[in-house]
Amino acid sequence: MATGFVLDPTAKRADDITSPGPDAGPLAGKRIGFRVDRMWRSWDWLSELWAEKFRAAGAEVSFWRSASRSGDEGERCEREYKAFLDSIDIAIVGLANCGSCTGWTVRDAITAANHGLPTTAIATKNFEVFSHEIAARGGRSGLRVHVLPYPLNENFKDDVLPVGEEYFPGLLKAMGASLMSKGKAA
Repeated sequence: MATGFVLDPTAKRADDITSPGPDAGPLAGKRIGFRVDRMWRSWDWLSELWAEKFRAAGAEVSFWRSASRSGDEGERCEREYKAFLDSIDIAIVGLANCGSCTGWTVRDAITAANHGLPTTAIATKNFEVFSHEIAARGGRSGLRVHVLPYPLNENFKDDVLPVGEEYFPGLLKAMGASLMSKGKAA
């Protein structure tokens, strides 16, 4: 009789990083990078709103928009993303709002976290569990994930911006960030 092996697809990785990584800390003087994509207009609106708040706190903000991830364009995209990570102190990566978008959001967030950056992935509620599952499978079960309501992208800008205002304090908490510099308001 032959012996078979059954692999457990729920097994945890031996090299899993359960820590969320470093806190962002006071934001004044830091370079915050938003990774955006071509899919979610709501994420464009929210990241711009939050960027304004970070700038008002004394941070420098930049954006990097992902593109095709295969072939020559995918290789170019990968090089550009790594150069972007070299140019920032803190990464905010979104938007996990569908299956493949969640996969790429978490993958790019893991890349940023593995680069040593304080990193937060942004997901909508329907993709929260999936985001954590992909992070664990990618070896970063401790990845910071800030969760926004779902649906979001189906709404008009005037409906999305109040969500950004409401969820901004939670973003700061998820990032381990402060708008205050050492003892002074930014």
